[in-house]
Amino acid sequence: MSNNANPVRNWFEQGGRAYARFRPEYPPQLAAFLASIAPDHRMAVDVGCGNGQLTQLLAPHFEAVVGLDPSADQIENAVPGERITYQRAPAEQLPLADGAASLITAAQAAHWFDLPGFYREARRVARAGGILALISYGVLDLEPALNERFQKFYRDEIGPYWPPERKLVDTGYATIDFPFEELAAPPLEIRLQWHLSEFLGYLLTWSAVRRAKEAGREEVLLNFAGDIASAWGDENVRRSIAWPINMRIGIL
Repeated sequence: MSNNANPVRNWFEQGGRAYARFRPEYPPQLAAFLASIAPDHRMAVDVGCGNGQLTQLLAPHFEAVVGLDPSADQIENAVPGERITYQRAPAEQLPLADGAASLITAAQAAHWFDLPGFYREARRVARAGGILALISYGVLDLEPALNERFQKFYRDEIGPYWPPERKLVDTGYATIDFPFEELAAPPLEIRLQWHLSEFLGYLLTWSAVRRAKEAGREEVLLNFAGDIASAWGDENVRRSIAWPINMRIGIL
């Protein structure tokens, strides 16, 4: 979130291809729940859609789905689908008619927005009783033999390289201003079985990893990769990884 005149750096501007390959996918239950609380199923709008991970899950539930992202690279790598339209646009200037949207989502993206500007646009484009859902997934958990080393890397080693906005994700957006009548969210999680290469590929999509590399601190990354590879064992073994899904849901 940024409320000053300086634009927030888009850390993923050139990362669409890697982002599409390695970012964890949301479970279908998430889209089904969001559709169930929308006032109707005319249009869903996924703001800051990235490569369309949530956008495509919403498509079976709505007559039309619009995915919006300011990054041309992300839009070029977005997953196509029936009833889905992608467009390059910032969260603060939604290219939609007044009262068009039944559901507005922002998945792992709202911490980059100018929230007052986004909220004004969300109110404008939402129909009466429309739903706004800010979605994030928290710090991942690995199997016990791996998790302690990972948490130390996340907290102490790569931690200083996270942009300030990351703290909003870690708290599940609990501390942001959210001036809407809120609805409770069910407990959901992302759970995957990954090879070592997939896990490390995911880390390469992190803005903090990019900042560490830019700062010439690749040894931090290499040391962790060596330690986690040793603890992982056979790199072809799939290991369980889970992310808790957090949501702030409001009625517009």
